[in-house]
Amino acid sequence: MVFVGAVGLGIPKTNLPQETAKRLVANIFGHKQRRVSKLLPVFDNALIDERQLAASIDWYKKKQSLKNRNDLYIKETIRLSLEAIDACLTNGWLKAPMPYEAIDLIVFVSSTGIATPSIDSYLINERPFKEQIVRMPLWGLGCGGGAIGLSRAFEWLEKHQDKTALVVCTELCSLTFQQDDDSSSNIVGAALFGDGAACTLLVGETSPYVELLPKQKLSIMKRSSFLKKGTLDIMGWNVTNSGFEVIFSKKIPNLVQSIWNDHLQQFLQEASFKLEEIHSFLAHPGGRKVLEQMGKALPQDCDLLAHSYAVLKHHGNMSSATVLYVLKRYLEKMYEKEETPHKPYAVLSALGPGFCSELIAMRWNRT
Repeated sequence: MVFVGAVGLGIPKTNLPQETAKRLVANIFGHKQRRVSKLLPVFDNALIDERQLAASIDWYKKKQSLKNRNDLYIKETIRLSLEAIDACLTNGWLKAPMPYEAIDLIVFVSSTGIATPSIDSYLINERPFKEQIVRMPLWGLGCGGGAIGLSRAFEWLEKHQDKTALVVCTELCSLTFQQDDDSSSNIVGAALFGDGAACTLLVGETSPYVELLPKQKLSIMKRSSFLKKGTLDIMGWNVTNSGFEVIFSKKIPNLVQSIWNDHLQQFLQEASFKLEEIHSFLAHPGGRKVLEQMGKALPQDCDLLAHSYAVLKHHGNMSSATVLYVLKRYLEKMYEKEETPHKPYAVLSALGPGFCSELIAMRWNRT
């Protein structure tokens, strides 16, 4: 058994109201007003009130080179990742702070910049982690990365039940905004993307650090991956001299309805519990249309996606980190109640480039 111990966040300081983002894009592309004006309603319909950015608002008004973007990515990714790790290991749910030296594995997930050595190396140098720590950097998983990172850490801990792990996801999606690209994908990305970092602590069942966890614990039971062949062009990056250009296909909502629904039904059969036994879906909020399509596959008499909508409203789509924000919100609400839910199961879900789906079944335990 593997327990979810705590979640910490690294939140950028620049807060961007959605109306401000809309005006900013309208001004940047003022010379192409006729075309861009047709795309601006996406800001109003995104169900996003605000987002956080790694750079100042003035930074987005100027053309930036790939080097400028990546230099800022490395600097801010390190800072925000450390903030998330510190918050995670000192989380109030824990009975005492988790020592940095107690961490045996660090999984680092990101797709919005490039760094060699990988960012986890910088993090290990900045904090008193042990030099024997196992590293697992994951790149290119996009919005699916948070769930996939949890899956990899879970699998490792299943083989090392006396160990602990951190899953760190940091994405600076806003740095990919192209100031001279009036394509629909770039405008949609400007309406959706935010920046953020999140860190999740996982603890094996026989680890001595289980004693630091609350009596009511959320455990990971099972995970499942699916990648649909022939869908490589659905989402991703085009790498250009000025940076990463986002790829968003109009087919994404339909693929959610078909691929995700089929994967979910198969997964529930394998996990041996029913949809009616699920307390919450902790879904990566890729956008309004994605969540609406997911909702069509779920019971209509309860709001299983409430936490996903709330994170989308206040943070936007932060790629891999977003689902960990959803997980944190869910845990906060459950620990406030201090009781095991009548429906003991939760399912964490994320979709990403490939086109892929990752599902994780979780259960509440009281020990």
